[in-house]
Amino acid sequence: MPDRLLSRTLVVLVLVLLSPLASAGSWGVNDLMQLLAQQKSGRATFTEKKTLSILDRPLESSGELAFTAPDRLEKRTLKPKPETLLLEGDRLTIDQAEKRRISLSLQDHPEVSAFVDSIRATLAGDRAALEKFYTVELSGSADKWQLVLVPSQSRMLAVISRIRIAGAQATVRTIEFEQADGDRSEMTITSVAK
Repeated sequence: MPDRLLSRTLVVLVLVLLSPLASAGSWGVNDLMQLLAQQKSGRATFTEKKTLSILDRPLESSGELAFTAPDRLEKRTLKPKPETLLLEGDRLTIDQAEKRRISLSLQDHPEVSAFVDSIRATLAGDRAALEKFYTVELSGSADKWQLVLVPSQSRMLAVISRIRIAGAQATVRTIEFEQADGDRSEMTITSVAK
């Protein structure tokens, strides 16, 4: 009888120890998209570093981000120069200090639309929108994940070679763009309490 009890105890212990591994193995793109879709809005601060081949040093900027599902995204750069990019539905509006306002329809610029939707669709947890323009690969676990987006259309591949988005649970922490010409941009995001 004690051997049987010991055997059962060992089986239960093994199952308990292996259950996190089983859970980690079942983590997938749908799980991430469901987590992200639950966030209907968010505010954050950002720092961005752009490495351009024509410059000796990276360009650094910082500011604020705001997202309201499903399609409103605002990036307000405060340093080094004020600039606001506002995306509402199909309309992108850019306001720069001491310059005119630029407003354009994303329908008229499909490459810009695909680029913008990589962020907006990720934040909204919209897998179908992501897969319209990208092959999607997820690695990691719910507590530390990385989503890699590779353009599926040659016109986009001529501009962007890869986008990496990393985070934890429903929080996006970094977004990195690798351009086809070798230039890169990395944005670090810190959530602000609502």
